[in-house]
Amino acid sequence: MHAAVVTRFHEPLTIEERAIPSPGPGQILVRLETCGLCHTDIHAINGDWPVKPQLPFVPGHEGVGIVERLGAGVTSRTIGQRVALPWLGHACGECRYCIDGRENLCERQYNTGYAVDGGYAEYAVADARFAAPVPDGVDPLDAAPLTCAGVTTYAAVKAARVVPGERVAVFGVGGLGHLAVQYARLVGAQVVAVDVTEEKLELAVDLGADHVVNAADVDPAQAIRHLGGADVAVVLAVAPGVVEQAFASLNRGGRLVLVSLPAGGELTVPVFDTVLKGISIIGSIVGTRQDLAEVFALHAAGRTRVVAERRDIAGVNDAVHEVLAGSVAARLVFVYDAPTPSVDSATGTGASAVAG
Repeated sequence: MHAAVVTRFHEPLTIEERAIPSPGPGQILVRLETCGLCHTDIHAINGDWPVKPQLPFVPGHEGVGIVERLGAGVTSRTIGQRVALPWLGHACGECRYCIDGRENLCERQYNTGYAVDGGYAEYAVADARFAAPVPDGVDPLDAAPLTCAGVTTYAAVKAARVVPGERVAVFGVGGLGHLAVQYARLVGAQVVAVDVTEEKLELAVDLGADHVVNAADVDPAQAIRHLGGADVAVVLAVAPGVVEQAFASLNRGGRLVLVSLPAGGELTVPVFDTVLKGISIIGSIVGTRQDLAEVFALHAAGRTRVVAERRDIAGVNDAVHEVLAGSVAARLVFVYDAPTPSVDSATGTGASAVAG
């Protein structure tokens, strides 16, 4: 099979021919159809965060594909079923966080495309319990961004406990932000979309934003306060200064929801204003399996729209540059054609034998 592999941090990925992996106990083998390119993948590729992936590795945590083989003991998934491979690739199921429904905070979790090889390949293995079923009628091109961008922003809006009629400011309209605008609308919020490009702001309006602010032209905090202030500010952008702008836009009792993870990012807030105004600062990290099921259900019901552009995995490095340049309207998604015949690591047979 073909796979895009990180062999060194801060260097281009290489396209390698690898053996098709074989699922172990509790795992499934998935033939990938699509995989989205998330900014987190770029952080992984560059080794930006304190805990770095072990080299070499295959990135990608928005993979969607068809189950082709079941490992020993797997009864929850079936061959031929379409599943998604999210960032939360595994959680222990026993700790206090798993038990009370916060499995995304499990300290023994591992993450797809970071701790284990992900979806920048024609095949991947996954923990069957965390490979999320994709409902019939949800196109794999749409399902890929929903697997991370969707569940992440959906969980962020839930964490903010938005009340209908409140004003929600979404800082950063792109792969995540274009979905955040829609989820905030679905819970009855007035939505203010903030970005630095007119094309993305036009997209936000098309998706239902009530107001837009071009932060390249005006002070976004001042502009939002002129509209009446934000009750919730969801930070999805990684540019310096955005968190401070979002904080300054908040009304009394406002909630600052931090989602993006800028390299080396630190947060400084004025304690006096935070206390006297009753500001809450919330960190929101992806979502649970239940959150993802709800995201897929909303999309299957026609309540959301995914904006995505197709790319070939052979051009993975060009795609990364596109994202870093900010020239992508929303999400880039790698689309796989028929898988390349390769040697199966367990049986020595080709891909056609794996497919049965």
